[in-house]
Amino acid sequence: MPNRPVEIGPAGLHAARSIERLRLVRGLTQHQLAARCTALGRPVANTALSRTERAHHRCDVDDLVALSSALGVSPATLLLLLPSVSSDDRRGC
Repeated sequence: MPNRPVEIGPAGLHAARSIERLRLVRGLTQHQLAARCTALGRPVANTALSRTERAHHRCDVDDLVALSSALGVSPATLLLLLPSVSSDDRRGC
């Protein structure tokens, strides 16, 4: 049975974008962020970080915690999905 690629869902895509955005806002290269994670006790290769940011690699919970700590935010900040609110949705509020 061939291996099926693991699809990354909406939360994973949002986390990938958040990691990259916060890294850039903080003025960090992928190498620098990976080094911060390593200093925190969770080695993350910059190639793995690149694949995570491009949503080509799933970010596991331990990596998410290390990345959030290295970026100075909570893991929830990287995962938080704010649903878009359409005008139809607001009428029910």
